[in-house]
Amino acid sequence: MSKPDRSIMNCSIAGMLLTTLLLLPLSLWAQSDTDDGDPMPAPSLELDTSVRVFPPLKATEPLAPDGDRPLAEVPPVVQGPRFLEYLLPRLVKPSAPIDSISIEPLPEVPTVVSEPAEPIAPPPTIHLRITLDWYLNPQHAALLVAREKGMFLRRGLEVSLDIPADPTVPAKLLAAGRTDLAVGRQAQLHLLAHAGVPVMRIATLVAAPVSGLVLHGSAEKERLDLALEGLRIGYTDVDGRDVMLASLLSDVMGLANGLELVELEDVNYSVLDAMRRQRVDGVLTHHRYQLPRQLADEGVVTHVLPIEEFGVPLHDGLILMANRDQLNGKRDALRRLVSALEEAAAWIVNHPQEAWALMEAAEPALADQASRETWSHIVPRLSLQPAAVDKGRYLRLDNFMLDAGAIETAGSLERLAVDLGAATP
Repeated sequence: MSKPDRSIMNCSIAGMLLTTLLLLPLSLWAQSDTDDGDPMPAPSLELDTSVRVFPPLKATEPLAPDGDRPLAEVPPVVQGPRFLEYLLPRLVKPSAPIDSISIEPLPEVPTVVSEPAEPIAPPPTIHLRITLDWYLNPQHAALLVAREKGMFLRRGLEVSLDIPADPTVPAKLLAAGRTDLAVGRQAQLHLLAHAGVPVMRIATLVAAPVSGLVLHGSAEKERLDLALEGLRIGYTDVDGRDVMLASLLSDVMGLANGLELVELEDVNYSVLDAMRRQRVDGVLTHHRYQLPRQLADEGVVTHVLPIEEFGVPLHDGLILMANRDQLNGKRDALRRLVSALEEAAAWIVNHPQEAWALMEAAEPALADQASRETWSHIVPRLSLQPAAVDKGRYLRLDNFMLDAGAIETAGSLERLAVDLGAATP
């Protein structure tokens, strides 16, 4: 048979098969219609009560009831990175084994903030009131610098410097508890303590004497003839009169009681005016470096007799006194104050010109030539260890005053001065 004939035959057969497949569903549907009238057989009411016991399952390969296939297939263990480690590729170092790497838990971050955080409250500030002995002057440098440079504030202190109306007022206010501290002198402290006033020294501001007798006239003429008898001498306070002036006059005149040979006058705060108007021939002052220059600016010639050169032992020129009965309640605050004074004194010695500019800016009344010249004399006398107590110095002055008759009995050092910087108060 030729190829065209076989092709025609194949096509015919394929057509017949396709026709048969298409007509088959129709014949089946027609047959189902003819069988709709026949009733369905009733189900059997017999129950199958046979029990089939399945073979025991193996631990390694559990089987279905018919035993042909396992109930569940456990996937084999795959070596390699775990699923979580794929999600955290940055936390895994390729060079380290997976099992040896520990992933640190991330810190919890709050997602909801109901209100802003409370501000941090600063520590409470302790207010201390210091009553000065005189008008603000270069001798108060440590107090001024510590205040202006914030050395008090950094230690939780707010310090006010009050100028008294009278040189005798500070000690009275301190004894009455109306001020926390008072500026004074070592000789004044001895007199007050022996009189029963509850005061004691806690710091030294100026560690050398600054008192002296300022007299009219040139030094050359007066040193040839120190005829002080009959002169009118002014003073500002009791220790200046009964200790310093009395000792100086006794040493110069060679008499036990030189005060009886001069005329005394209490000039209070009017020292400059009394000397300018020549109401007095001289004055015992605790500002021997400033008063002569102030008088020289007005044409008044003077000269000074330093008290330590005429019998008075070396002593602290300016101190800070506290009420002994109230000391325990303020000891911590006073320690911080003395620490600030020590820092201020060290800074002044290192930067004297900058310190003076700071003081002038803070107190314009200091901006005069007399105060500037006084500054050069005061800086070397500032106490660099304000807390330290020179026990020998205090005992020597106490014995001197006892011998001179200024006090009646020797005093106890523990009642006169305290070193707040010591380990054991």
